[in-house]
Amino acid sequence: MMQVIFESVVQVLGILLFSPLIAGIYENIKAKTEFRKGSPILQPYYDLAKNLRKEAIISRDSGFIHRKAPMMVLSIMILLAFLIPVQPGYTIFAPLADFLGGAMLFTLASVLSILGAIDNNSNFTAMSAGRSVIFSALVEPTLIVVFFAVAIETGTNNPYITNADLTANSYLFFSLTHILASLAFLMFFMFETGKLPVEGGGLSELGMIEEGKIYEYGGRNLFFIRYSSIIKQYLLGSLFLNVFIFPWGLQPGFLGSIIDIPIMLVKWLVLILLIIILEQSIARIRIFKIVDFLSLSFILSFLSVTLFVVGGFS
Repeated sequence: MMQVIFESVVQVLGILLFSPLIAGIYENIKAKTEFRKGSPILQPYYDLAKNLRKEAIISRDSGFIHRKAPMMVLSIMILLAFLIPVQPGYTIFAPLADFLGGAMLFTLASVLSILGAIDNNSNFTAMSAGRSVIFSALVEPTLIVVFFAVAIETGTNNPYITNADLTANSYLFFSLTHILASLAFLMFFMFETGKLPVEGGGLSELGMIEEGKIYEYGGRNLFFIRYSSIIKQYLLGSLFLNVFIFPWGLQPGFLGSIIDIPIMLVKWLVLILLIIILEQSIARIRIFKIVDFLSLSFILSFLSVTLFVVGGFS
């Protein structure tokens, strides 16, 4: 029991402490590929600390959901930190974890952020929330179907057991089911974490998707939202690494849980390079073309399940 508690603490603290570092490394390396100096890799820590020190000013027209949504979203991400297999050892909530429940929690966090934007009574944030709803109609089903494909492939819906099965049975990676599910999840990851190059960014009309939803937040509430986004990126990326493409290398046990932290950093460096290469290779797309991109990811996820049913797994 003590080992489970220790590994749970190490995993959750590792996610909370190192997720901003991953975000900083990504931004720094991306800047270097664009021949810019870039911000320091510790810049996300400075930004989060600055927001945390500021007072949260909320409009009197804002409702209860707008006021409480940032903290609720961060709470969901911390709960997911206990469920996502970032290391091979089981966490306290690992026996209760399953892919469908994790997908539902990610969806709940997205719904709360959308409702929080609408509840502000601002046309500006409501516009961004409306666009986010359109994309979520394809994003969330893709995540659920991808998780379902991995679950039926390994015969379990527990991500920790799935990680162990994939580590022990490397032949699963060469099945069409797993390949298509991995491609679908990669496309989902690029969109959900803002890595998909869209024409017209910043605060222009075409760029008001995620940034627009949080435009009215400030101070501690902005800290909650920004930190939630950083943790979400780390969780989804770690899930992609440890379940879909490279589950090997992690060490179990007391000492192993400590060693897993630098191992995950190395894995993340590889993933960051992959994402930057894809991001620099893909031409910027118009906002209405995002639906086509997400539709393709959903088709790939659905096809992965179909191939399993008709025998493509073998």
